[in-house]
Amino acid sequence: MFDYVVRMLILLPLVAGMAIGLLWLWRKVGPDLALTRRERHLTVIDALPLGTAGKLALVEYGDRRLLLAVSRGRIELLADSPRPAPFKLGDAGER
Repeated sequence: MFDYVVRMLILLPLVAGMAIGLLWLWRKVGPDLALTRRERHLTVIDALPLGTAGKLALVEYGDRRLLLAVSRGRIELLADSPRPAPFKLGDAGER
């Protein structure tokens, strides 16, 4: 009986520590390890909080960029524009 209690006192913290370590590891890298990665069609480029109840969000959908006002009960489209062309390093200083 004493041997059983000693084993439990050694193994229980070991198993609990391993479980906590795995949960921590899953939280850090788990979403990136998904086996079925799918292409995202919607990307949040930036979001700016406006007080406690709302924010401005710049969202990219396909080849469009949308400026959205997001509040608790509503989402409004403020502006819609085409996605800008990618910036090339040689474009800035050429004359």
